Amino acid sequence: MPKKLGTHHVVPNADGGWDVKKGGASRSSGHYDRKQDAVDAGRKISQNQGTEFYVHGKDGKIQNKDSHGNDPHPPKG
Repeated sequence: MPKKLGTHHVVPNADGGWDVKKGGASRSSGHYDRKQDAVDAGRKISQNQGTEFYVHGKDGKIQNKDSHGNDPHPPKG
């Protein structure tokens, strides 16, 4: 059975700043004042854990996503 991929998300925090959250978790993996800092940290966590990575905007909509797991269409190198 294939391993189910997890997700990590960069989301706005209601009290200001940005959080990195694992999909389905209630607590954040980290809180950052700047969005770029959260994106950098979240991408590193996602790469280490082989998860899908989603960056959300202030409105909650997904702005960007990266696959760090078993990408069905990996880049040709």
